[in-house]
This record gives sequence, C-alpha cells and structure tokens, in this order.
Amino acid sequence: MGVQDGLNEAETFDVVIVGAGISGINTAYRLQTQFPGATFTILEGRGSIGGTWDFFRYPGIRSDSDLFTFGFQWEPWPFQTPIAKGALIKEYMENCVEKYNLGRYIRFHHKVLAADWSRKAEQWKITAQRDGKTMELRANWIIMGTGYYDYDNPLKTMIPGLENFKGRVIHPQYWPQDFDHSGKKIAIIGSGATAVTLLPTLSETAAAVTMVQRSPSYILSMTNETPATAWLSKILPKSVAATLLRVQYLIMAYIVVLVARYFPQFSRKLFINRAIPQLPKRIPHDPHFEPSYTPWQQRLCLAPDGDFYTALRENPNTQIVTGHIDTVTSNGIQMKDGTTIDADVIVTATGLQMLIGGHIAVTVNGEKVDFAGRLLWHGSMVQDVPNLMLVIGYVDAAWSLGADATAHILTRLLKDMRSKGVATATPRLPPQGVGDYRKLWQLTSTYSEHATSILPQYGSTGPWQPKTSPPLDWIHSKWGDIVTGLDFSS
Repeated sequence: MGVQDGLNEAETFDVVIVGAGISGINTAYRLQTQFPGATFTILEGRGSIGGTWDFFRYPGIRSDSDLFTFGFQWEPWPFQTPIAKGALIKEYMENCVEKYNLGRYIRFHHKVLAADWSRKAEQWKITAQRDGKTMELRANWIIMGTGYYDYDNPLKTMIPGLENFKGRVIHPQYWPQDFDHSGKKIAIIGSGATAVTLLPTLSETAAAVTMVQRSPSYILSMTNETPATAWLSKILPKSVAATLLRVQYLIMAYIVVLVARYFPQFSRKLFINRAIPQLPKRIPHDPHFEPSYTPWQQRLCLAPDGDFYTALRENPNTQIVTGHIDTVTSNGIQMKDGTTIDADVIVTATGLQMLIGGHIAVTVNGEKVDFAGRLLWHGSMVQDVPNLMLVIGYVDAAWSLGADATAHILTRLLKDMRSKGVATATPRLPPQGVGDYRKLWQLTSTYSEHATSILPQYGSTGPWQPKTSPPLDWIHSKWGDIVTGLDFSS
C-alpha cells in the first residue's frame, strides 16, 4: 500500500488521524478529496488496516449492519450480500485504500500515547510509540477514529465460580487462532450479536453448543441476497444500482428504528411472532425468545438467512438455557433453577468494555482532559477541547453513516476557518445551558450501563443534541450550521 515508515522529529501536519479502521480511512478520503492540499497522516497502532475487522478473529465474525450502508459512500459495497464475514469486509477496505492511494498516509505500529494542546502554539503535540521508542509530532487538528471499545481489556463481568472451571475459558475478543472446537461441548455465556454469530458456526463441528442467557435478545432473520439486488446490479449502471441499494437499505433500517421508537409494543409483538415459527418444537419461545425490553432499547441481532434458527432446528446438539447462573463448576455451569450444562469450553460473550478515544492521555496546556460527562458538539467535538474530533457512529444504524457525517463537518469547518483566517475552534456551552442531559450510548445493555460514567454525553438543544436520524444528520453535515456553539480564535 506504500505506507510511510516512520516519523521525523518535529513533523507538523494540518490533521493527524488516529486509527486506520473504517472511520480513519473514510476521514482520510474526505480530506484528500474535499480539502486538497491539507497535510495529514494516519497513525495506526496495529500492523494492518481494518480496526474491528482486523482485530476480532472469532469463528463466523460478520457485520451486524448491512454493508450497502456500512460501506463507503464513495466506493460502494461490490458484493450482493448485505451481511458479510469480517475477512471480506477487511478485503474490501484494503481494496479501497489501494484504489484511492490512501496507503501513503498510513503509518503502522505507531501507537499514540498522549496529545497535549498548546494554547500559545495553537497546536497539538502528539506523542507516539513505535518499536519501544517514543517520538513527537505536531498537528493543528487531531481526529480520533479509535472506535468505541477497549482493544486491550474486555468487559469484566462477575460470573460466579468461573475460577472453578477446569476447562478452557475464551473471550471472543481474544479468540485463539489455533483452537479447534471440533468435538467440544461449548457453553456460550451471552445473548448478543457475538453469541448469535458463534452458535451456528460452532455447532457445525462441536459436540454440543449451549447458549446461556440471562435475558433473551430480539433475533431478526434477514435474507442475505434478494432477487432485486441481483436484478438492479444487472440492468443499471453500477453507480446507480449502488446508490439505489444504499438508499433502500438506509430507509428500511430507519423505518424499523422509527417504528420501534414510537410503537414499541407493536414492534415487540412483531419480532417475537416472526421468531416463533422458526423455532424447533423442543425449544419454546417463552422464556427463550421473550425479551424483557422493547426493540432498540438494546441492539437487534441479525441472523442472515436465518442461520441461527436453522442451527437450532437442524442441529440437535444446540440448546438455549435462560436464567441466572448459580455457579460455574469444574466441568460446567449450574443454574439457579437447577439446570446443569456440561462443558469443556466456556465462551464469555458478555460484551465489550466501552472506551472513547483509546487510552490516549489528552491534556490542554498540561491539564488532564477527562471526556467523561463532557458535552458533545454535533456528536463529534468535545466541550472546551479545541481542534479535536471524536468519530462516533450510530447505535441503531451503520456506524460509518455517523462517521461520514463527522468527516463532512470536519472538511467544511476546515475550509471555513481557513477562509476566515482563524486557527482554533473550541466548543463552548451557552449561558442558557443545553437542556436535559442524555446518554451517549442510549441502550440498556450491560456493557452500555457499565460505561455511562466514563463517556461524554449529549444535551437536548441546538448542536448539543444526539445524532438520531441518519438522513437528517447527513443533510446537516453537508449544508447545515457548523459554527453555532464554537468559539473561534486566530
């Protein structure tokens, strides 16, 4: 890809992007095409692009958003299947980097440790590490495309008696690549997207796979290739077909969210009733498919072509147990209702440890900046922190839609500041306040609730409101007000 090899002392950039995942690559493309002449680089701590799609390696890993909207707007998803395996997504990203010559900006194995803003110099001093050596560079702006979870530490959950287990305990975040699950009795603790992905994949060769859930999730079957997809691609020009598919899937997903938001009980009944006929007779829908919450209070789980339900129907070695764990024993799990699950392997698919901004120590004039509790301006800039953007996507739509909205705001803001001869933009709260405070991650999932105290938050008025509408947020990012709420200085 022609990536850069290292940093020279005192290098200065207009923009430094942290992370070469979907957010960082998209931001680089937008800078290259919409703010030509800007100097920028991408610092990536790992040895490959891809972010999530390079990091996670558990069996069957796939997208939980459709790729027609998750893929880049500027390089449409080229395959007919909207849900894809992680390896194919990474391949797509690599092809995009190669095609648009974005690799020249990427510096691998450069882990950003700290960023300090100097009010006097009106620049960031960024400290990075490579091969055990630290180096510094300067930037007018820093863009954190670091995602929303901690790469180094999975979510710690209290599973009583786990230390008693004599078999193997695996967290999906660190799946051992040499592990052969064939013939094993596997218990998956969890009911989210990872567990729903693992069960059908592991059941193909495992002796038994049991999903142990405290409470069920909504699992929505989705046809992974429709005749319309192939038909559009054959009769229309590629760009036109791609645009239509992107709009179609965006609108479909948005309608599902809106219906769930305004008609929660109707949505609940609809999803449960869709699940019932797909279940084998040996597995009742109650309690295993009767969530205690309404759709989109927690994320929906997708089952492409109904693979989750197919595994339950066709593989008698699959089972679901719903309830509370009493204790983990030396050879399995004991539930509080007396049910026992024999296991050689326990997979703790209990969620991610959320983290915004990686483990980067951010300071302003040497004073520590804690993102926790600070307000977000247009879902990107942080209250009282100059020239810094967090790339944050949606919880109920494709992450990259929100990331692209942020990239558009960035390039428009840079152009506006250059035309006015100003160097610094800092979000400042208005004297009248920002209304009621709202959570950044507006879900009730365990991992979300655990993280509330460490995350920034939203207000409920003006530019401090959360991003909740991909179509309207995109329109705003292209043509809306991007100066209200900012304090500019030259």
